[in-house]
Amino acid sequence: MCTRPAHAHTCVAASGSGSSSPGGCAGIAASELVSDITVRIGTTKFYLHKFPLLSKCARFQKLIPTTGDENIEIHIHDIPGGAKAFGVCAKFCYGMIVTLNAYNVIAARCAAEYLEMNETVDKGNLIYKIDVFLSSSIFRSWKDSIIVLGTTKAHLPWAEDLKLVSQCIDSVASKASIDVSKVEWSYTYNRKKLPTENGHDSPWNGVNQRQVVPKDWWVEDLTDLDIDAYKQVITAVKTKGMVAKDVIGEAIKAYTYKKLPSLSKVSMIHGDAKVRAMLVTITCLLPSEKGSVSCSFLLKLLKATNLLKCGDMCRKELMKRIARQLEEASVSDLLIPAVDEDTSVYDIDLILSIVEEFIRQDSKNAQRHNGGEVNDHVSAPSASMITVAKIVDGYLAEVAKDPNIPVYKFFSLAETVSANSRPVHDGLYRAIDMYLKEHPSLGKSDKKRLCALMDCRKLSPDACAHAVQNERLPLRVVVQVLYHEQTRASAAATVRADSIGIGSYESSRSGATTNTEDEWDGVMAVEDLSLSSKTTKLEKCDAASTVSEKNHGGNKGANGRAKGGVMPKKAVGRTTMSGNKGQAGERSSSDSSDSAILPCQLEHPKRAAARSTTKSAAV
Repeated sequence: MCTRPAHAHTCVAASGSGSSSPGGCAGIAASELVSDITVRIGTTKFYLHKFPLLSKCARFQKLIPTTGDENIEIHIHDIPGGAKAFGVCAKFCYGMIVTLNAYNVIAARCAAEYLEMNETVDKGNLIYKIDVFLSSSIFRSWKDSIIVLGTTKAHLPWAEDLKLVSQCIDSVASKASIDVSKVEWSYTYNRKKLPTENGHDSPWNGVNQRQVVPKDWWVEDLTDLDIDAYKQVITAVKTKGMVAKDVIGEAIKAYTYKKLPSLSKVSMIHGDAKVRAMLVTITCLLPSEKGSVSCSFLLKLLKATNLLKCGDMCRKELMKRIARQLEEASVSDLLIPAVDEDTSVYDIDLILSIVEEFIRQDSKNAQRHNGGEVNDHVSAPSASMITVAKIVDGYLAEVAKDPNIPVYKFFSLAETVSANSRPVHDGLYRAIDMYLKEHPSLGKSDKKRLCALMDCRKLSPDACAHAVQNERLPLRVVVQVLYHEQTRASAAATVRADSIGIGSYESSRSGATTNTEDEWDGVMAVEDLSLSSKTTKLEKCDAASTVSEKNHGGNKGANGRAKGGVMPKKAVGRTTMSGNKGQAGERSSSDSSDSAILPCQLEHPKRAAARSTTKSAAV
């Protein structure tokens, strides 16, 4: 903006310690008038005349005596904007062209207010002209509004009292909240550029299509603001309620990474009080809605606030937000380093608190889903609970590599997640095995306590195969794995046999092997049998059995039924289990205490196997 008062005077000069004056008036306009007033601002002196200043500035009317022709000197030390801003005002008083822009307009406005250059002194004075320039030019421009807002900090409290800060904030927030179809100004957008912005124009089809403006078009330009101005803008955007919460979250995330680039790295350089204050402010600005920012970003904030000791309130707020979307977390994000004098590498107590908070929130959500009723029976875990259980198991496997982590911390976190939240216990088994490997001196009682967290029935076949050969596990756990594997194999064999059809078994010479498919008597596939055909088949089998008894005698028929019944199938399972017991007996010689606590249910298969062997010998 270039402005000139209605009338002009002839001379203004400034001298300072530098080669050019701060007011931008290095040259002296030719004049026959001698300076009669010297204005000193800091180290800069302005040699001026009384009349031009008195005609525009009410403050000089109070400072300059109306009588006397002597040269006076006035010291001004508290004018906002300093010598540069005063030079702009002095130029205007002399009728010289004044150039205003987004970088100096706030300083000039505050200085004009200090000198009382208002309409009561002269019509069309500097205050009026600057206000018109702000409303008609600066506040209509997106980038100029941001620049002006950034300059207000240097002129507080004047800029605040004159409502300049609030006008800048409202201008920026209103433009950020406008519908994207109405955005017609330039903006910075380098994070996810559109094809045309990357220089890869889409094929032209003869019609000029308008560029689509993304919802977060305003995010990157605001990263140049200081944290105080940024807080005010985001608060105003939230108040207007026109911007989606995830867009606001993206804006805060972009600002954080711009101001704290080390936040995304593995370790963060310890900052000063300003960094801590910034982290606290960013945490307070986060939208309260779930999913407005990623869980990974929240965990990075928590890591930084934990390292810089930003206070319990900030940390608890972040932990609460993280717990609400813990199912989105990754194991690497949860590896937060321990602080203070903790000998452990990672802060497992912090993660334990987050998991406990998640379980509380998940329980409340379940009660709300059930209408506030609390059922006595164990309800099925939610999908997010199952996901969190997998994440916790993965985290346990990582922290188990730390030789300094106490067993009680490992156990506390592992048992926090209920057993029914783990459909498969492979992850838990891996974590326990890793802990046993890194802590070979762990006592037997602690080993048994850790292994008691596992349910052998929920181990996959691959995990069972590994556990059977794992020398780090207590013997009792190995035997339990063997037993449940045998039970599962027996159940699977029964299901396969039932799925084939109905027939009679013929025992082999050993009495401990199953019959082959050739020995099945007229058995049809299950999918080929209808309900009526199954009934007919049963009747034919019964009739054939009756004829066989008449022809060969009752004893042979009884033996035949013994061979063709279910007993040989069970005998197979018992014989196999008996062999496993023999192997377990060999291991028990090295650890008598473990072999003494074998589950009592294993005795039944042993005795059954003996009876089966006896019957086979008798036959």
